[in-house]
Amino acid sequence: MTENHNQRLRRARPVLALAAVAFAIGAIFGAQHTASPAATLAEQFIGALTHGDYATMYSDIDASSQRATAASEFADAYQRALSTATATRLTVVGSARVSGARVAVPVVVHTRLFGALSLEFVLPVLETPGTGPRVRWSRSLTFPGLRAGELLSRRTTLPRRAALLARDGSVLAESSPGTASNTQPAETTRNSPLGDAAHAVLGTVGPIPPSRLAALEVQGVPAQAIVGLTGLERALDDRLRGVPGGELLAEGAQSAGPGRLLAYARPHPAHAVRTTVSPSLQRAAVSALGGQFGGIVAMAPASGQILAVAGIGLEGLQPPGSTFKIITLTGALQAKIADPHTVFPYATFATLDGVKLNNANGEDCGGTLELAFAVSCNSVFTPLGVKLGAARLVAMAELFGFNHETGVPGAPESTLPPASEIQGELDVGSTAIGQGQVLATPLQMATVAATIADGGRRPRPAFLPDTATTGVQVASAAVARTVRRLMTGVVRFGTGTAAAIPGVVVAGKTGTAELKTACSPASHQSSQPAGEPSKEQGGEPGKEGCQSATSEASNTDAWFAAFAPASHPRIVVCVMLVKDGAGGTTAAPVARQVLEAGLRAGS
Repeated sequence: MTENHNQRLRRARPVLALAAVAFAIGAIFGAQHTASPAATLAEQFIGALTHGDYATMYSDIDASSQRATAASEFADAYQRALSTATATRLTVVGSARVSGARVAVPVVVHTRLFGALSLEFVLPVLETPGTGPRVRWSRSLTFPGLRAGELLSRRTTLPRRAALLARDGSVLAESSPGTASNTQPAETTRNSPLGDAAHAVLGTVGPIPPSRLAALEVQGVPAQAIVGLTGLERALDDRLRGVPGGELLAEGAQSAGPGRLLAYARPHPAHAVRTTVSPSLQRAAVSALGGQFGGIVAMAPASGQILAVAGIGLEGLQPPGSTFKIITLTGALQAKIADPHTVFPYATFATLDGVKLNNANGEDCGGTLELAFAVSCNSVFTPLGVKLGAARLVAMAELFGFNHETGVPGAPESTLPPASEIQGELDVGSTAIGQGQVLATPLQMATVAATIADGGRRPRPAFLPDTATTGVQVASAAVARTVRRLMTGVVRFGTGTAAAIPGVVVAGKTGTAELKTACSPASHQSSQPAGEPSKEQGGEPGKEGCQSATSEASNTDAWFAAFAPASHPRIVVCVMLVKDGAGGTTAAPVARQVLEAGLRAGS
């Protein structure tokens, strides 16, 4: 064998590991060993297989076999066979037995689907002049128990997908009776008593995406299977699929029959999965969103349990606008660079890097930090962000969950650039008010609000009631209480009065994220981060002589993040409406409807 062959085979070993079928257990040989060179060769050959050492194995086959099969094909053949069997480990359990020109090596193959299989490799061994014994190789030697001319195959049967239950035990989604095989995929639709109201939270099922194919095939899931793609179906896919079953077969190359049965396993359906979703709140969220394009997430603040999702609440990435000021305010208070009574000058604009950033409609705002937060005064918060600095601002955002996995499979991370890439006052100031290159989902901004509601501890969002996490302490309890109090001012006398509920103190924050300005590239549409700062209630600020591309509602996303009751929060809601004007005008009333429904339901 040439050195190149060895190199190719050794490079093949990580491929096997990635497929999760590498055999990391060494061979266990019997106490009595025959002195036969053929037996020694066979033990060496199968022992190398237990370690995934295809280079050694390839060197043990005869020259004719090497000419007929390239080194890479040799390794691929073993990987395919072991993956077909869902093998995880192979152990040699006895000494080689010689019978004429054949040597039998007893092994146990441990598999995910079929358990432990006691089988034998039967190797034809040739005496070759000058090189000693060599294995005459064929593809029937890729798996124990195969006879000459046979190849390994698997017929897989998937169990019925498990039902999804609401937090009260009622059915959210279930499948029609039936199973799926290699040639007959599982159900492509799920039935829900909630009808269309359930779609956003349930998500969809469908063919396996290419990015997940290798990992699922290792678990025995056939390539034709139907799996969860979005929403709850994706987040809980591992719990809903159950364990596949089927037949492991030795099939002859010329045989038209079903093949010789090597092993059989029954499919095991998963138990129904109870989730945190509230049916009444789910209906209310979908009803409140109506036909608008956007997303809503309702959450229990202390536990992070997701109670309802409407629209693109989990996956819709948009610039969060001034809802991000919750993070900037927390950072400023935590760093003690300002307090609620710090007074800022009234102004109609702020100047950063020599660029004049105008308040909406030339509005003159300022005063205490508490008042500036309530009316969402950008001429206060952009320089406040600069004083906080990019490093502390980004660090605080990351504590709130930005640039981290959400904990909900399929839900994208909310992001902002690293501090090293936020250069200059203008970039820092834009970031501080949720513009620049900041992107967030309603799930993320609900988590931000939940963090303040729960005393500065960030919960981990979850769809399962038994998910327990300690959370991340983002800010001190004292700082969180202060931010909470300032958020009540937003609803009492600031930009969020449309979210007020009689008899209930609501804490909230509006956001109006500009999507496109006359100074930003035309490609900055609603799915992309905006290039310039935003201002509440329409009329976004821009550079002097370089105003917003349009003052129409279609140029802004409307946001509102809130919780209630403010003193003992039971429900958090975040609403994001794409291209729908100002947060205080359009998103706040929608959030109020969902908050009211949650409080009625006892959330």
